[in-house]
Amino acid sequence: MAGHVLLVSQGSSIETLFVNHVQARLIESPIPFPDSEFLLNDSGGFSVQFLEYLAWNRCLVSAKLARQSLENLSKVIRAMAMIQERRTWLSNDLRSSMQIIDGDIVQAIQALKETKPDPNEALEKVMRGLMKELEHYNRIHDKRNSDDIEYPFKRGERQVTDAFAALFPNMAAAPFPRLLNGLWQLSSPAWGSGSNRRQEEELIRLVKSGFTAADMADHYGDAELVYAHFRNRLSPSVRSQVLAATKWCVFAPPAEPLTSTLVFEKVKERYRRLGGRVELLQFHWHDYSCKDYLNILVELVRLTAIHPDLVSTIGLCNFDSEHTVEVCEYLIAKTGSIGIVSNQVQVATKPNHYFLEQESLKKLQFSLIDSRPLHLMVNVCAKYGLKLLTYGSLCGGFLSAQWLGQVAPDIYADFPHLTPSQRKYHDMIMRWGTWQDFQNLLHELCVIAEEHRVSLTNVATRWVLQQPSVGAVIIGTRLGVSSHVDDNLATFRFALDDWDLDRMDALALGKNRRKTRRLFIKLGDCGAEYRSRD
Repeated sequence: MAGHVLLVSQGSSIETLFVNHVQARLIESPIPFPDSEFLLNDSGGFSVQFLEYLAWNRCLVSAKLARQSLENLSKVIRAMAMIQERRTWLSNDLRSSMQIIDGDIVQAIQALKETKPDPNEALEKVMRGLMKELEHYNRIHDKRNSDDIEYPFKRGERQVTDAFAALFPNMAAAPFPRLLNGLWQLSSPAWGSGSNRRQEEELIRLVKSGFTAADMADHYGDAELVYAHFRNRLSPSVRSQVLAATKWCVFAPPAEPLTSTLVFEKVKERYRRLGGRVELLQFHWHDYSCKDYLNILVELVRLTAIHPDLVSTIGLCNFDSEHTVEVCEYLIAKTGSIGIVSNQVQVATKPNHYFLEQESLKKLQFSLIDSRPLHLMVNVCAKYGLKLLTYGSLCGGFLSAQWLGQVAPDIYADFPHLTPSQRKYHDMIMRWGTWQDFQNLLHELCVIAEEHRVSLTNVATRWVLQQPSVGAVIIGTRLGVSSHVDDNLATFRFALDDWDLDRMDALALGKNRRKTRRLFIKLGDCGAEYRSRD
């Protein structure tokens, strides 16, 4: 052994040869990962086979193969999640062993940082994979354990999150889920109001269930402040996974010159209100005839590169197809890239596609009733690599079993009392077809829901999620007033097949798509909401 130490100490070239030799031996003779039934011994602790695998993985860390060890640790955490899910109790020996794994993660990340790795796509994928497995375990842990049983991988999760932020400063934010919590109800008491405590309890429940992103705006009452207060009380490892999408909406000609300084101040205002980074800032402009919005968007995109700590990505809000093309081409000409990631539109994959990468998002209205994005917008998004962030997908609650078999409401009657948004969606339904047409659609949705053992609203939401270029759907969240967390989770437990889609399309889009074409001709392209007419 002393001879080996002397040999290594002779110089860096000898040390490199030795390390390369050790690395080759470790890679050539890997310890196989045990089958699930051989992970634990009879007393509930780690089996000999599993302990040998963990020891081999520590050797990878010592041999400067930290990235490979992180891939293995993802498998280890996945196995621990499976054990946690299947067993009614965990032995003290097993809990102690999990803390050893926590230490292994810390050491592997430290070794990785010491190698000064190239922050490439492969490394990003490995680290995102480990963070996702830790998040999955944490969710199961919270469901299965009381508050006094500590989450065993807290140190490791914190270390991974910190290293990822350092290695990928422009991509450190987690991917957006495909369902976002819409907080527009906080803009008016018409939707009801909950106490601060009940609002926070609901936000905690949403995040624990995986709904880790919220959509807000500068004019949604105190929505940004409520979300900021909640998010900033979370632990660092959890807070980094809880995302904020908000808006800068210009509804009238600005009273002050639109300088780069003003744009920067507007971004800082959203950052201040949210008490931290804005993962997605969506921009709405009041009047297409005033072209100032083009240079504003150039400046916003520039700020994501200069100040990624303030704002990560930029999207559009209610831009029609023609002007989305205009924006993309202008940004390409001025900056060399598209820069924006999304358009949020009103819209009155597979079941496990739970996360949406931030590199592609655009907000618009889109639903079984208002399917105008299918005519032009989805093709524009496909061309420029954008995704639609849709709202109005449940038509203010009209696309639910509650309205099946009901007579058409008097929109201004005391009962049933309609909110302002429901009156708007009722008008859209009447432009789309008759009330009887709407009842026929609800009946078919109910039949399909029963076939999949889910709710009618799950089917309506799933239809939107499976449309071309749709990245995510925003579901209104009445914090502290009502909760639909469990029902919304069911959206990801099934997929609509071709037969389902054909039946829905026949009623929603009409024979030969006559209904949707008529609506498009009558109302024009999507994205005209809240904007001056030429």
